[in-house]
Parts: sequence; C-alpha cells; structure tokens
Amino acid sequence: MEPYALDWLNLLLRWSHLIVGIAWIGSSFYFVWLDNTLLPPQRKADADEGVGGELWAVHGGGFYHVQKFRIAPAELPEPLHWFKWEAYTTWMTGFALLAVQYYANARTYMIDPAVADLAPWQAVAISVALIVAGWVFYDQLCKRAGLERERLVAAVTIAFIALCAWGLSHLFAGRAVFLQIGAMLGTMMAANVLFVIIPSQRQLVVAKQRGVAPEAIHGLRGKQRSVHNNYFTLPVLFVMISPHYPMTWGHPRAWLVLLAILLLAAYVRHFFNLRHKGRTVWAIPVSAALATLALAFVIAPQRPDASAAPSFERAQAIVAQRCASCHAQSPAQPGFDVAPKGVMLDTPDRIVAAAAQIREQTVTTRAMPIGNLTNMTDAERRELGAWIAAGAKR
Repeated sequence: MEPYALDWLNLLLRWSHLIVGIAWIGSSFYFVWLDNTLLPPQRKADADEGVGGELWAVHGGGFYHVQKFRIAPAELPEPLHWFKWEAYTTWMTGFALLAVQYYANARTYMIDPAVADLAPWQAVAISVALIVAGWVFYDQLCKRAGLERERLVAAVTIAFIALCAWGLSHLFAGRAVFLQIGAMLGTMMAANVLFVIIPSQRQLVVAKQRGVAPEAIHGLRGKQRSVHNNYFTLPVLFVMISPHYPMTWGHPRAWLVLLAILLLAAYVRHFFNLRHKGRTVWAIPVSAALATLALAFVIAPQRPDASAAPSFERAQAIVAQRCASCHAQSPAQPGFDVAPKGVMLDTPDRIVAAAAQIREQTVTTRAMPIGNLTNMTDAERRELGAWIAAGAKR
C-alpha cells in the first residue's frame, strides 16, 4: 500500500481508537465510581426488594436516582442496557492500528538489528503469540486463585508483565516493547469483558428468565474482572502515548522504566478508588509524585563532552548518511513519502536549525534513526552530541 494511503488509514484508525476508548474508559470509571459511592437504601421497601445500594446525583440540569440490586431485581426491566461494544470496538481498532502501524512496518518500528536481527514475520509472530499467551496466563491465574486472593493475583500479574518486558527488551526495539505490553494489557481488559463480565451478566439474566434465583458467584466474578480493568486503565493509557516520549523507551533499561511507570499509574488509580469510598490517603499522590521525580532524575541522560567536538563537515556527513534518507524534501527511504514530523536535514541550514532535535532523538534518547535503519554507530552519536554541545556551529 502507498505510504500516503497508509497515513490516512493510520489517522482514521487512531482517531476511531481514541473515540471508542474514551467511551469505554468513561463507562468503566463511572461504574467503578458508582460502586464505590453507593449508600445503603433509605427506604425499607427498597431493601426488601433486594436493593443493596443507591445514590442521588445531579447532572445536565436534572436529578438521577441510581439503585444497585444485591443480585437481581424481582422482574427484569425492558429495555436492559448492556455495556460491551465500547470494549470490543476499542480492542478491534487498537489491534487494527497495531497491524497497520507496526506489523506492516515491522522492520521499521519493531526490529532493531542491534537488539535482535529478526525477520519481520518473526517479530509479528512473537507479538501475536504473546498477546494470546498473556490473556491465557492471566485468565488461568484468576480462575485458580479464586476471588479471595487478589493480592496474589496482583503480585503474580506484575511479575509476569515484568518478565515479558525484560524478555521483549532482548527481542524488540524499545518503542515496540512498550506497545507490546500495552497490547497485552488491553487484550486482557477486552477479553475480561468478552469472556467473563458479559457471560456472568448473561447468567444472571438467564436465571431470571427461567424463574430461578441467580447465583451470586456470577456477579462476583464479573465484578472482580471489572475492578482489574479499572486498575489496568491508566497503565494502558500511558502506553498509548508513550511513542511520543522516547526518553522512556529509549533508555538502556527501558523495561524497568516501563514497569516503574505502570506501577505508578496503577498506584494513582488506587488513590481515586479509595477516595470514592470516602478514604482520602494523600500519602499516595505525594509519594507517587516524588517517585516520578526520582525516576526522571535517574533516567536523565548525561551531557556530551563538548571538548571532543568534530567539525561541522563531519557532523553534516553523519547526518547525510544516517538521517537524510528519511528527513529530506523527497525521502529516499522506502515507506516514507514525506519527512517524519516535517523535519528536513538535507541542507546545512536545516541541520543547524534542527540541532536540538537531533540531540534529543539521536543522542539523548537514541530513538532515531527509527529502528536504526541506517545503522548509526555509538561513536557517531557521541560525535553529534559533542558537536551540538559545543554550540552546533557551521
């Protein structure tokens, strides 16, 4: 497919993924907030009818009275609204975007020959296999641990994600490691809805239709996975925006950076969940902010040695050989019809003007050349860094 057509397909899929993702996350946040905010019913008649909690709210110029039954109402109302397509369409658009952006350009976005010289089909096969394996592992863990050992489930899930991130750091480029973990977590979330939450809800509905008392275990299983999805949400949102921040995935120990940020994101989500229950533990956001500052300090890059600065002619030669095949008025690199982000490095003036971007992308984060397609060496990165540190002079 032509690069221009791929760009449009990428745009439309990314936009759609964002829209349906907002709908899914919004409904997820709302219902978890709702569960954590419910109060015992005020009317004895409601309690006698099986109402376990209620709340009053005002929004959009009107008052709302929401009730949640302990198991199910005496009679099923009509219509009964379900919340599932938000999750399904988020996963479908996300996987399609993964295929268009990464699988179709695996050599560019997934593979770094300096890490592992994989064939594109191998990278794609590893990615798909891990997405499936991640769900199977997590699902079996939840089933075998049951509903009472949530701390065990959390600990083993974290250890599993850490192991996968470490292993992927020896196979994929840093950017792809982050997106792969995000795809695995997103698949767990969507599969929770498809294979556990919605079937549990169907069991409750079927029991009422047959005129028998529903078993509470179905609701409890659905609630467990719904809460898990709630904690996965902020980590997945970080992964979605991570390609724009190569100081995270460009670090030599990117898998540890990823794990730290995922844990901090879930930690912050825990603060909001506690607050919805009436417990405001300010130690959580304060410690999370301090931990984030500490992480930023630890992964901060070292300044290049300006005393070893090469001539401009040498810096220009490196840029021409390693960067200008993509960053030019008319890119020569297959798959690029325009210079990425409009950055062109095909004239001396453009190189000098983009010195700060060159330092950020090639020296500080090592994000460029993308997938190290042009095999820029560490020595060349140091030379560019030294030239820029000395003032980026012609």
